[in-house]
Amino acid sequence: MWYNLRMRVKFLSLFTILIAFAFVTPINAASPSSIGVTVAPESPAPFENTTITLNSYTNNLDSVLITWFVNGSNSSSGIGKKSFSLNAPAAGAESVVVAKISLPEGALEIRVVIKPNSMILLWQAEDSYVPPFYRGKAMPTEDSEIKVVAMPETKNVSAKNMIYNWKKDYTNDQGASGYGKNSYIYTNDYLEPTSNISVTASTTDGASSQSNINIGVAAPKISFYKKDTTLGIIWEKALEQGHRIFGEETLVAIPYFVSPKNLQHPSLIWNWSINNSPISVPIGKRNLLPLKVEEGITGTSKVRLQIDNKDRIFQTASKEINIEF
Repeated sequence: MWYNLRMRVKFLSLFTILIAFAFVTPINAASPSSIGVTVAPESPAPFENTTITLNSYTNNLDSVLITWFVNGSNSSSGIGKKSFSLNAPAAGAESVVVAKISLPEGALEIRVVIKPNSMILLWQAEDSYVPPFYRGKAMPTEDSEIKVVAMPETKNVSAKNMIYNWKKDYTNDQGASGYGKNSYIYTNDYLEPTSNISVTASTTDGASSQSNINIGVAAPKISFYKKDTTLGIIWEKALEQGHRIFGEETLVAIPYFVSPKNLQHPSLIWNWSINNSPISVPIGKRNLLPLKVEEGITGTSKVRLQIDNKDRIFQTASKEINIEF
């Protein structure tokens, strides 16, 4: 159906890639001296500055000689030298750090292995619509379903042969965690603009890597385009306020980031109006509005579209444009 504008009726990501913290495997020689070790950060990234600190409740480490070795080479020593810093090695390599503590009752060695790996987290909004040839990333909105995939770069170990512990907003998700579960699917909470997703990937021998990512939401939006009878939809330029039409023209509404992806899905409610008067369009072509201007008639009409999701009440998008004729 063509709508006459002469009628003055009260008539629209790939991938984040984060470099995850690599894993550290501290190995403390058992001793009655109760020497503790802390590594900061616990899971350093490749080449990240890492500090190893010794502590003890039973020995005064401030008064004894402590010598630090890296891969067998003497790197530093001094009385009370309880801390030692180094850059973590490349992904897949390892550095063996040994602290030799000269206690009055005899020498004691503490061994720490720093072996970083990198992990990539990829995410995508599973049910967010973007038009064909869109160069950006489909963004999630309120109540969107989001999938996160962990890709640890660990030598000789397949991602499917690791154990994953997933957390959403710092809370363990036991049901989504386990052996081989390198992907995580969740529904965004409409009360939270950003979700923090973290994962620890461990091998069966205890080595692990960690990563986390903050995933925000975007507001759905609508853009209007012109449909040419010969060229089809003119994707190169969205229509702006004051768009002028001559004779007959079809207005195309393209929503971004609404769900589900099927624009003809019955859960999506399309409400068109011209000058605040509701307009009906064919069910199978709900994003198309044909317009027609009678010869000799000039003026301006306000075209408005609102898209609501009846199953997800917080998902709504609207757009209006003034059409000159």
